[in-house]
Amino acid sequence: MSASVSPSLTEPSATSSVDANSALSALLHRQQQAHLAHMQISVNERRERLQQVIALLVEGHQSLAAAMEADFDGRSKGFSLMNDVLGSMASLKHVRDNLIHWVPEQSRTPFAPYDQLGADAKVIYQPKGVVGIMGTWNAPVFTLLSPLACVLGAGNRAILKPSELAPRTAETLAELFARFVDPALVAVINGDARVGAQFAAQPFDHLVFTGSTAVGRKVMAAASANLTPVTLELGGKSPAIIGSQGDLDEYCRRLVLAKATNGGQLCISPDILYVPEDNLATVIDSLCHYFRQYYPTVTGNTDYVPIINQHHYERICGLVDDAKKRGVTVISSHDVLAIPDRRLPLQLVICPDDDAAIMQEEIFGPVLIIRTYQQIDAVIADINRRSNPLALYYLGTDVAEQQQVLNQTRSGGVTINDALMHAAMHDAPFGGTGASGMGHYHGREGFLQFSHAKTVFTVPAHDPRAEWGMLPPFYDGFDAMMASQVVPD
Repeated sequence: MSASVSPSLTEPSATSSVDANSALSALLHRQQQAHLAHMQISVNERRERLQQVIALLVEGHQSLAAAMEADFDGRSKGFSLMNDVLGSMASLKHVRDNLIHWVPEQSRTPFAPYDQLGADAKVIYQPKGVVGIMGTWNAPVFTLLSPLACVLGAGNRAILKPSELAPRTAETLAELFARFVDPALVAVINGDARVGAQFAAQPFDHLVFTGSTAVGRKVMAAASANLTPVTLELGGKSPAIIGSQGDLDEYCRRLVLAKATNGGQLCISPDILYVPEDNLATVIDSLCHYFRQYYPTVTGNTDYVPIINQHHYERICGLVDDAKKRGVTVISSHDVLAIPDRRLPLQLVICPDDDAAIMQEEIFGPVLIIRTYQQIDAVIADINRRSNPLALYYLGTDVAEQQQVLNQTRSGGVTINDALMHAAMHDAPFGGTGASGMGHYHGREGFLQFSHAKTVFTVPAHDPRAEWGMLPPFYDGFDAMMASQVVPD
């Protein structure tokens, strides 16, 4: 049986959509039956499963890099290897090398007085079953295989749904998994948004989705029909704050590197930069300087990732044009008359009003909003009146100010004095909160996310409840005895 179902990547016929749904249902049933037949997965077997995916990446890394280069019309193979292949391998290897510490059952103390009578209590971590993973186009390998590491580490099986906006990568993944991994363990289903909707509606034992908040709501609604638990990695307008003290020039350099990564097409890319009012001109000059230093040219520059397609490029340009029509100052790092390859220079949008379109949605491109402030309290208030972002960045040396930001804001994760870096922590959970998502992967927390923590309580041979007057028929003083135990200490 093929691990990949590949209907048209544009608009499928009704027949092809039905065929894809039937194949998906059959594949899910096959994996669930395989799981039920073999539920207790040893650490060694889990490590072997992870190693199969690592071997797949070792063998297929060049074909995957070429596919991503083609899907983006010019994304550097080296960048794809660094971001998607090596990033995925780091997740897989971390889980492989640390499973031995995560899998063992944990002893718990039985409640009194059973703890004195020989009772035993423990928590065991069981695989949930079959996990569906829906990836996204901006990191089309990493958003599938990084969560897969924790899924396999927890002893589960998985079906992957790559993004249809990166079709060559999707097909390459399907071919590699069909060659290297039993589809009863991990398989790939390809197709367009209609197939994605069918995927989310399947009765998985857990569902992982990476993408926009709007689509995340639809995925969660579809999963709720089956009471399928979900891990949602979404996004939002992640803020960066340059504090009142510190190396302003160095902070701008680091922010440029973060904002330019993948052409700004990352869920944790900073969307809004808050700077002290007196430093606005210096920050603008420094941001443009460093962007030009790292990318002397943009058109045709293979070090700089293009916007994924014309639709997304026009959407981003539309946000910038709307700001300009409102009289907002927009500063470009480069004077480019025509952009034939969707490599957009860094655009700085200075102090737009709240009702500007660019303030209403995640940018997902090389455009950065800059807002000024006089007091950090105003920054915190501005951040907190929007939905919780996936990431927050504070760059500064004022420890009290830094702590105030950490304590009084909510976000999925934080990097101090840089951006993006916390997401590379394989020994710490990565995930959102509120509108930026729920659940997480990476590290032991990711292992726990895809495990069922089952309490097992073993009672002693002797049952003392009759001696304690705890069994019916209850004696006259039973109510009083229960009431006497309602005490505050």
